[in-house]
Amino acid sequence: MNEQRSGKSEVSTQNAPTPIAPFSQAVRAGDLVSISGQGPQDPATGAYLHQGDLAAQTRRTLDNIRAIAEAAGGGFDDIVSLRVFLTEREHFAGMNEAYGEYVREFCPSGVFPTRTTIFVTLPHEDMLVEIDALMVLEAR
Repeated sequence: MNEQRSGKSEVSTQNAPTPIAPFSQAVRAGDLVSISGQGPQDPATGAYLHQGDLAAQTRRTLDNIRAIAEAAGGGFDDIVSLRVFLTEREHFAGMNEAYGEYVREFCPSGVFPTRTTIFVTLPHEDMLVEIDALMVLEAR
């Protein structure tokens, strides 16, 4: 983590895609960690998963968020809120099914994050889903 005078520190990991614009993968301020929107990119290659496989895109996106959460010193179970951005209303059921399987697997506490789902146009033609997160960690 790269600490700044403002009390904020940048969080980054090679286990999630490198941002293509001037923003951080995540920023920690005190016990809060804000994780930037992640998409279905392979962190090793930067390639997007095939457009038609919504379940795989959802899982890859959540894997990227989990990698950043771990780099910040937490885990998926520390995430308190997620915002899901979908390109089509028809994708909601498929995303919701893949999402449900994921949170059941990676939230052993059984307390799932809050979630909002928004329908938008995403910046890459192969992206069907993007998700950002807010995580709370114990103060160091």
